[in-house]
Amino acid sequence: MASEKEKMLSGLLYDANDSQLTSERKQARSYLHRLNTIEYGDANKYSVIISKLLPNCASDIWIEPPFFCDYGYNIYAGHRVFFNFNCVVLDVCSVRIGSNVFFGSGVHIYTATHPKDFMKRRDVFEFGKPVSIGDDSWIGGQAIILPGVHIGHRCIIGAGAVISKDVPDDTIINCKPQD
Repeated sequence: MASEKEKMLSGLLYDANDSQLTSERKQARSYLHRLNTIEYGDANKYSVIISKLLPNCASDIWIEPPFFCDYGYNIYAGHRVFFNFNCVVLDVCSVRIGSNVFFGSGVHIYTATHPKDFMKRRDVFEFGKPVSIGDDSWIGGQAIILPGVHIGHRCIIGAGAVISKDVPDDTIINCKPQD
């Protein structure tokens, strides 16, 4: 029988209160606290924390704190990825980010989602859908990327956009300001 972590990583319904997953989230929170409050000003300490929190990211990733994620190890990023202030990545499934990708302040990436059946939600069951973002893309501030979305290469996602469907290569998604 698959563990709750194996179910989570496979995108199957899993128990989010599983002791292993709870422990791994707690470890990530410890790294995040250090990143967001203590280690940021020291380049060597910053690099050590980033390598522990985000072991599947290129070493030149740059994050302006505060930054938040569930686990960290489900985030895969190429070279020269930049997260501006206050970004959130709910990484219960893989988040694959190409190289030369820039995230504006307050971008949220969600892989976590919940069952439509309210009884399963009561029991703290959830599942995830992976997200991917291609090389050379720019995600504007306060954009939200929903579970299961694939954003192609060289895309621009306008500030405040909510991305619920796949975005082909070389696409610009504008978000018009309200009158």
